[in-house]
Amino acid sequence: MKTSIYTYRLYDVADEINLDSVQALWMSRNKIASRLRLNRISIRSIQFQNPPVLVELGSHELKIGGKDYFVDVYARIFDIGVISIIFNVQPDEDITRQGYMDLVMGVEDMPDEEFRSFLDATLETIQPACANPNVSGFDEDFTVYYFQDPVPQDWDIAPFLLKDREPVNEGTRQDVLSNQFSYADDVTYLTWDSALVYDATGSTDIPDLLEFANAQYLELRYYDNFLNHAIDKTYDVIGASDATQTAKIQQFRTIRDELLETMADVSSLTSNITNALLVTEDVFYAKVYAHYLDLLKAHVWQENIELKMQVLQRCYNMINDAVANHQMEKIRRQNHFLLLIMTILLAIITVCAVMPWASMLLFRWALQG
Repeated sequence: MKTSIYTYRLYDVADEINLDSVQALWMSRNKIASRLRLNRISIRSIQFQNPPVLVELGSHELKIGGKDYFVDVYARIFDIGVISIIFNVQPDEDITRQGYMDLVMGVEDMPDEEFRSFLDATLETIQPACANPNVSGFDEDFTVYYFQDPVPQDWDIAPFLLKDREPVNEGTRQDVLSNQFSYADDVTYLTWDSALVYDATGSTDIPDLLEFANAQYLELRYYDNFLNHAIDKTYDVIGASDATQTAKIQQFRTIRDELLETMADVSSLTSNITNALLVTEDVFYAKVYAHYLDLLKAHVWQENIELKMQVLQRCYNMINDAVANHQMEKIRRQNHFLLLIMTILLAIITVCAVMPWASMLLFRWALQG
């Protein structure tokens, strides 16, 4: 039985990544770098705004669940600032269900350090292509159980998707298997962090789509958290009471400029995330992709970002009004002072014109002084 387990760890590593530079940097080391292209459908059916780059990291012997496996390792690099490290684990063709379950749990328990070592090696090569490189601590993981031969009928696949050895009752099994999509002989089962795919052709189109959706979801989570920090910082500045008025206005000017930059950057970057992939024709792929985003609740994160952008906009308006009012008050005080000086000078000129002897007295007084 031909089967593979693809396990993915996705990391937020930069604001953006220049994929043309990635390809040039990778190929300068005589290594292969290719763009993502779904191979079972028309290129116009699903359009990637900037297809991610896949690079090969070699075959490595890794211990999984107490056994040694040769694992093909890849890195997929997305322009939205994400790197996905992919392990392709290929079990023996005569593997039993119990052996497969053991491998499922072994893959689930793999330490993050196994993936991070390949992430670090990838970043070392492509860092010049990264804008504001920084491994933020935001990551996602998911697993695809891929079958090129039919899954044996006596195999209960629900525990694979749940990543749990414990037997499941019929109600739970039906819930787990309810997210099923079929096209011709292909079958896909989805959960929020795993999928089981049967595709006799060996095409990885569905796993690639799910990986892409995870990259989008990861970045939505990152920018939602980024906006949380921006809002907290803004509230701290607004609520500060120990600063002088002059110092407070200076802080307002600084945070106002930062808010404007933050809103512009987040608006541009989140637009790139949501528009990174456009499904135009293929109904099956569109259903799988859209339903998986629903399972991830990506729309909730997107709505949260929009609401927090509105909060920042209101904060910006309030701070900008405070700065403008302070500036107007400063100008008003300066005008009052200038008016007072002009009034005094006018009074002196008037007195000197009406009483010439007064000017003589003033002149003598000035000489004596």
